[in-house]
Amino acid sequence: MNARISIASLEQLPPLRAVGEGWGGVKSRNLSASSSKAASSGNPTPTLPPDQVRGRLCYTQGRGRSRASRLRRAVKACALLAAFAVPFVAHADKIRDLVQVAGVRSNQLVGYGLVVGLDGTGDQTTQAPFTTQSLENMLKQFGVSIPATGIQPQLKDVAAVTITAELPPFAKPGQTIDITVASIGNAKSLRGGELLMSPLRGADGNVYAIAQGSVVVGGVSASGRSGSSVQINVSASGRIPNGASVERVVPNSFSHGGDIVLNLDTADYATANHIVDAINRLYGAGTAHALDGGSVAVRGPVDPSQKVAWLGAIEALDVDPGEAPARVIVNSRTGTVVIGADVRVTAAAVAHGSIQVTISEQPQVSQPGPFSNGTTQVVPNSSVSVTQQSAHMFKFGPGVSLDSIVRAVNQVGATPTDLISILEALKQAGALHADLVVI
Repeated sequence: MNARISIASLEQLPPLRAVGEGWGGVKSRNLSASSSKAASSGNPTPTLPPDQVRGRLCYTQGRGRSRASRLRRAVKACALLAAFAVPFVAHADKIRDLVQVAGVRSNQLVGYGLVVGLDGTGDQTTQAPFTTQSLENMLKQFGVSIPATGIQPQLKDVAAVTITAELPPFAKPGQTIDITVASIGNAKSLRGGELLMSPLRGADGNVYAIAQGSVVVGGVSASGRSGSSVQINVSASGRIPNGASVERVVPNSFSHGGDIVLNLDTADYATANHIVDAINRLYGAGTAHALDGGSVAVRGPVDPSQKVAWLGAIEALDVDPGEAPARVIVNSRTGTVVIGADVRVTAAAVAHGSIQVTISEQPQVSQPGPFSNGTTQVVPNSSVSVTQQSAHMFKFGPGVSLDSIVRAVNQVGATPTDLISILEALKQAGALHADLVVI
């Protein structure tokens, strides 16, 4: 039964009519037949005054409508009870969004190659000799020899690049993956370049993919002879969609027997316990057990095909994750401060002010007197001033929430740098009940 019944839809229900009843809930009768029957029997047909007929019709109609309204109210009440009886999950996530399967992981690949066809924006070979060396070695493989005259070729349309890629799990030979190329020399731009065939190796030194293709660059750079230049984003790196073909399969432990281990993306004891409860509630006690706060072991079938279906069903389960710990993230380089919702501050008073020191140099020129055979000298003249801004003081009561902290700091006009200093001082004083993470 679907408990999500709209009350508006119930209001649109037509008045109910009992089976075998006519208009107004009164059983319909053939008056003409009754009249003819009465006439044939010799009895006069009873005749009612018009006002009494209208009164009886209104009475029977009102009685039928009241019965239908009571029935509609009963249906509404049942629908509301069914809606409240349905269990409600406040914040449920799929298990696949919270865990990673142990042994199923991606692998990093790296390679070295040459990008050719650049419009004069390649490496300067006098400052990047490895580019010329790489080109000569490649030409030798094609039977082209360069005379050893001691003259290094000046190339402007070739750039030496590094190639990086991520090999996803279960990738099979013949499938393609995206790659990223980046200049390791002094190339100005890779726009319009073509990457020559280059092997991509894993951490074990084996070749797992072959890369080649046209480089797509998102940045733009231009310069003039006067030295002025304009640059938008980075043009010395780019990507090649589907630029590498997989050549070797990476072995994994998924096809092996034994338990399936689910590693949580963020270790949390409450989340691990909720995952175990959700699996055991559906598949029976003992199906899953927590190894620690970051891993859950699940019994699985030995057949890999059955294991795929089994794991897919488990990952589709809804789990209420545990609450995130109270944490304040501070980026001192950009001045970004992120405060979690559960951050609390105990009673504390904060006074924050800043001192500004200004040093200005105004050199003066000293001219010698006439006919004194002196020389003109530049006399330094330094001016040092110290300005202390008025300090604002505000008080936090016990158990102050995030909203109160932000409102108080904004009222005194504190900058993100001031907020970082205030949070660090509160943490040292023991008034900040949260983890302060500086990145």
